[in-house]
Amino acid sequence: MQTITFQTEKKKQILNITSQIEKHLPQQSGLCHLFIQHTTAALTVADLDPGTDLDMLDAFEEMIPRLQYRHPHNPDHVGDHIMASLIGSDVSIPVEKGKLQLGTWQEVVLVELDGPRDRNVVLSFFPEKE
Repeated sequence: MQTITFQTEKKKQILNITSQIEKHLPQQSGLCHLFIQHTTAALTVADLDPGTDLDMLDAFEEMIPRLQYRHPHNPDHVGDHIMASLIGSDVSIPVEKGKLQLGTWQEVVLVELDGPRDRNVVLSFFPEKE
């Protein structure tokens, strides 16, 4: 298991982390599990054609209603916590010879919802049994 730190630059941002993840994979086949250690950021797999990142962020914003939230720490970012929960904190992806087995348009993305911050992603690799 290893932790990889990513720095985000904006309040809300989609960051393609695919190539950085692959640098940490052994040249084996198996399963890669990624887990983000934060409650206002998420992980998913997405298509990142130009503008798709902004489309995703706009859609996420529209999904969360503006309510009178009761979060004692900072009610202004409760929507960010909710969005992160809906998107998810982990992904598992098959690996063949050190390469993530993603579809043609798929990328592993970190969804920043309350940045800019340093974000930690824990990578676990489970080798294929022979």
